[in-house]
Amino acid sequence: MASAVEIPTEEFVPRTIDPEDERAFMDAIEKWVEGEVKPVVMEHDHGDIWPEKLVDQMAEMGLFGATIGQEYGGLGLPATTYAKIVTYISSYWMAITGIFNSHLIMAAAVERFGTEDQKQKWLPKFATGEIRGGLALTEPNAGTDLQAIRTVAKRDGDDYVINGTKTWISNGIKGECFALLVKTDPAAEPRYKGMSLMIAPKGEGFTVGKKFEKLGYKSIDSAELIFDNYRIPADHLIGGVEGKGFFQATGGLELGRINVAARGVGLAQGSLRLATEYAQLRETMGKPISDHQAIQLKLGEMVTRARASELLTMDAAKAYDRGERCDMEAGMAKYFASESAVRNSEEAMRIHGGYAYSKEYEIERYYRDALLMCIGEGTNEMQRMIISKQWVKRNPA
Repeated sequence: MASAVEIPTEEFVPRTIDPEDERAFMDAIEKWVEGEVKPVVMEHDHGDIWPEKLVDQMAEMGLFGATIGQEYGGLGLPATTYAKIVTYISSYWMAITGIFNSHLIMAAAVERFGTEDQKQKWLPKFATGEIRGGLALTEPNAGTDLQAIRTVAKRDGDDYVINGTKTWISNGIKGECFALLVKTDPAAEPRYKGMSLMIAPKGEGFTVGKKFEKLGYKSIDSAELIFDNYRIPADHLIGGVEGKGFFQATGGLELGRINVAARGVGLAQGSLRLATEYAQLRETMGKPISDHQAIQLKLGEMVTRARASELLTMDAAKAYDRGERCDMEAGMAKYFASESAVRNSEEAMRIHGGYAYSKEYEIERYYRDALLMCIGEGTNEMQRMIISKQWVKRNPA
């Protein structure tokens, strides 16, 4: 199996942030969530309504450039700060973080592996949200096994001509540009050597198929992308060299998995918050249910899971900020935090009792959203394999 990450050759500069600047930014995020997000979340989630106003506000706050370097117009935030932002927003509404996360993975691929011309051309527009998009990897017959993709790009003079289909692509309808994984040499062995990553803006030959209806993760569009003799200039090949796409795509997934872990932390914390509030207000047998041992046992486990998930996520984010290979750390954080989100949301449902099944209460949204975190950005079954292989590799007998 190919290595999950190929480190860029240029010197890595660790990212840091002044604690006061981070606090000021988090204060702004908290005020925005309180004033703009919380009042509309249930309406948008229940109606599966694209949050256009919130997206515009996220662009104004710089969230579409959160992890893009300042030299390209982004905020240049370290992954630790980014994880805190995602965690907080997700503790109230997880879905909207996916709108800028998928976009930032695309941007990370260009920033880490692109040519300087590509960085200068695309990153400033990505940073402002003028061009938004995502990552187009998954295909009907290729999910976790990325090397099984069938989308092909053939060189034709100064262009590439692309044919194939991608599925379950976040921002597929509303996004304008995608980091598109293709095969430039379908006959290559091993298979990953024939894969390349392209900057693919929408245009002739690039159409959007059906929008997928989902159990949860509402208001963000997940769609099918179809490429039929779609033509792009050869300089849209990220890095300018064929055969590097597998490493470029999976390298970006480290940031994606830290994001998913942070979302899991947010869901676990949000479920805990709702359960704690309800348990103190709901009374049985003449006292709040928080005084009953059965509920105390649940809350004790929930707060422990939420805290452990947060620590694992920050551990992975710190390693990412240091420029270290962190697929094991990101995998552990993603695996544990997403499972904690599922368990905490389920326990919160049990604490709410019959009211949990009512859409008048928010907890049902957390329950619907949580399971996606165990599936997205690589299944948790795959995460455990990655963790195991890296652990053995780091600890030879």
